[in-house]
Amino acid sequence: MKITRLLALTFTLATPFLPGVDEPTPGLIDSHIAARSGGPLAPRSDDAEFFRRAQLDLAGIIPRGSAVRAFLENAATDKRRDLIDELLESDEFARHWSDLLSVELLKRQNLGKISRKEWHGYLFACLKKTPRWDTMVREMVTATGRGPERPAMKFLGAGGHRRMTEDIALLFLGMDLECARCHDHPSVKAWTQADYWGLYAYLGWTKAATSSKDKKEYLVEVLGKTEIEYQSVFESVSDTTGPRLPGLREKAMPVLGEGEEFSRPAENGLPPVPKFLPRRQLAIDLTSPANIAFARNSVNRFWARLLGRGIVHPLDQVHPRNPPSHPKLIEALAGRFIAKGFDLKWLLRSILLSDAYQRSSRLPAKTRSVEPRSYRAALPRPLTPEQLLHSILRATGNLDRVKALKADPAEKFDRKGYFTGSHRNLPGSYDEIRAIFIQTFGRPPGEPETEFVPGLNQSLFLMNDRLLLSWLEPIEGNLVHRLAALKTPGAIAGELYLSVLSRLPDEVETAELENYLEENHRRRAAALGELAWALLNSTEFRLNH
Repeated sequence: MKITRLLALTFTLATPFLPGVDEPTPGLIDSHIAARSGGPLAPRSDDAEFFRRAQLDLAGIIPRGSAVRAFLENAATDKRRDLIDELLESDEFARHWSDLLSVELLKRQNLGKISRKEWHGYLFACLKKTPRWDTMVREMVTATGRGPERPAMKFLGAGGHRRMTEDIALLFLGMDLECARCHDHPSVKAWTQADYWGLYAYLGWTKAATSSKDKKEYLVEVLGKTEIEYQSVFESVSDTTGPRLPGLREKAMPVLGEGEEFSRPAENGLPPVPKFLPRRQLAIDLTSPANIAFARNSVNRFWARLLGRGIVHPLDQVHPRNPPSHPKLIEALAGRFIAKGFDLKWLLRSILLSDAYQRSSRLPAKTRSVEPRSYRAALPRPLTPEQLLHSILRATGNLDRVKALKADPAEKFDRKGYFTGSHRNLPGSYDEIRAIFIQTFGRPPGEPETEFVPGLNQSLFLMNDRLLLSWLEPIEGNLVHRLAALKTPGAIAGELYLSVLSRLPDEVETAELENYLEENHRRRAAALGELAWALLNSTEFRLNH
């Protein structure tokens, strides 16, 4: 039976009950949030707040000042919906979400022999179409290495069995099973050693092999035992398990007679192909509609990306002792995600159209604090290193110029020396500048970027970095150059605040700017750069709020 027919049959048998199935999904989201709010909800975000938030979430960059002004002046009642649809179909969405998914899936590691360019090209192509999340994950786990899906095998890297097992459990099931490798999990009774080794049994027969014909590396599956033997460090007896997803039954293994084990003989330096391919079976079992845990975890992670925390939080602690904040909501969203064929753009659009997403980050009236898990107000979120770099470049008017920079092969940039101060030259290429921002604001390779981890080095970088300060010098067409050409404090304040904070200034801010320029009229160009510097270093700029 073909995979598609098998999945369709499983879906028919396993689709969960969908509460409020006739209700539009944004309304469904809001009814569940309101029912468990426990207090007043924050008002709807104003147009400038929403416009900046949606641009950062979908395009990965703050909007141009002129675009903010046009959106504020647009009187159309459906302008927010139109903006969401426009962004979801844009190249900027596919590019930004390629970055997001790559960081989430690879944790900034360069795994395997697939190049970063090929990997990002694969993600971009998927996101430009109608991205089916189950299909993407299935291609990453199947990892045939052939055809247009070849770059998907980068997720599995070189086929390290432990890493594959733990990453698949973590990223696609929300289970941090590393401790369960040696014994049942010490603090989560629901996570057993059998869960770890059942998942491992799907993956333990994978290895990397290079074809003598095309010289490419492939992740192949070799014939092995039908069961994995494991033993707890606290026990003297061992146990066995065949392939199984955590919490589910063991997979029935086909019984093949001697001489019937292979579907294709060895060729071109690659081993013979077994008739039963456990990793390919995992790709089917994991993403099947029958495995509601996959749909729940997927919804939870994408929800967290847009609202600042998961319905189950932390994201890698999906177990009975850590229940969801809104259990009926996550079940309903998971069911609808399945029913929509795991259409990622449908899920993102549904969340962005909800009042929960469009709520202001300003607290409700007469409210001093709210529980983050209530979603009564929008949760401020840190910009990713890529969002921060691109937003600073757009705010300062240097985006096109810097992205066009190419490395000079004759000059080697000393990044370590740049950070220590021994190398005084500025980086000469966009790629090197991007690497500096990732090293400063990202997590070390192999560590997930799911929580905000601020540091003194980040603050000092934004305040004092030579490269960033150079972008605040007046260069033809950039922000400080444009500000210098304006005559009145009102015009300067409007251009500055729209360009950096994506909103118009209030009267107090305009008056403060006017006073500062009067006090520094003999050094006006420097003063304009200092005003832009101050806004770039504000919490309002640093966060998506």
